[in-house]
Amino acid sequence: MTHGRDENASTPDRGAPIDFDRLEIVRERFTTDDRFARIEAHPTFAPERLQCVYNRQLYPGSVQAARLEVVWYQNGDFSIHYHEDHGTSEYDHRWDRHPSDHNTRDHVHPGPDAPTPGENASHPTDWRDVLSMALSEVDDRQRAFWEP
Repeated sequence: MTHGRDENASTPDRGAPIDFDRLEIVRERFTTDDRFARIEAHPTFAPERLQCVYNRQLYPGSVQAARLEVVWYQNGDFSIHYHEDHGTSEYDHRWDRHPSDHNTRDHVHPGPDAPTPGENASHPTDWRDVLSMALSEVDDRQRAFWEP
């Protein structure tokens, strides 16, 4: 058991156990990051995830909420899902590494609607670089809201 979770727990579509220790490390790092207003480990609706709610000050009023959800597996697979709620519309973008019938193991489901199939991609090997890549892309999107 890790943090009250069965470390052999896996999701049906992935097969590999969730890496709760890695998610805890990510939670600890993100807790000190001002871009996040709240970090929730193991939310009730998805106990295998880390949900990171972005600070509203980073967005114009048209964006009602934004979050990043992170799932990591012990075999190095992952899913990082960025979501914005615009009230009458949504924006979704997802970075994935997992076996797939629709794409290569590394792929992206690009915004605004994260379609399947996505686009084949090449993600960094190190988990820290993967997170940095995703955060950088979200930072670019946030800056674009404020550019003339």
